[in-house]
Amino acid sequence: MTFDPQPVLLAGRHVRLEPLEPRHESALLAAAKDPEVFRWFLTPPLGEPGEMRKWLEDAFRAQAARTEVAFATVRAADGRVVGSTRFLDIRRPHRALEIGNTWLAREAQRTAINTEAKLLMLTQAFEGWGAGRVQLKTDERNDASRAAIARLGCAFEGVLRKYQARYDGYIRNTAMFSLVADEWPAAKARLQARLQC
Repeated sequence: MTFDPQPVLLAGRHVRLEPLEPRHESALLAAAKDPEVFRWFLTPPLGEPGEMRKWLEDAFRAQAARTEVAFATVRAADGRVVGSTRFLDIRRPHRALEIGNTWLAREAQRTAINTEAKLLMLTQAFEGWGAGRVQLKTDERNDASRAAIARLGCAFEGVLRKYQARYDGYIRNTAMFSLVADEWPAAKARLQARLQC
């Protein structure tokens, strides 16, 4: 099987991940109004003037270069856009990629939306495309994100010191996690069980 991630619609009971398009911009702006959502982001809050447009243009450039696949995160119950996520750092020769650049409006946080979105993305990565490794990373200081990644079944691999520069000049330490194909069946079963609660 060729490892060649491409835009794809991913749909579940709680969330639909639609391939990101320019038509999503106004709905994403509405979802991005709370700057606290972007506290740990490398970019300025996406609700600030011009920031969403730059962020989208970056996503479309990366998608054209085939290094990322970006999504609008849509709540299934009402069709409202509540955030975004991406496959990024796609390394085709190594059958590996990253899930990241994820954000959710506060109203969608701590709901089944993020759990199911990760289940859909991981299923596509491992079962749809045949990935051998999926990685996730976050600011070392972001305890909530680190705990959420660990709950996915990902292994903590360590901290990369002074790894990424933020827009404000701070160079953050980045906590790295991964899930490999051999671990996926058990992780999938746990995620499915969590969604049945």
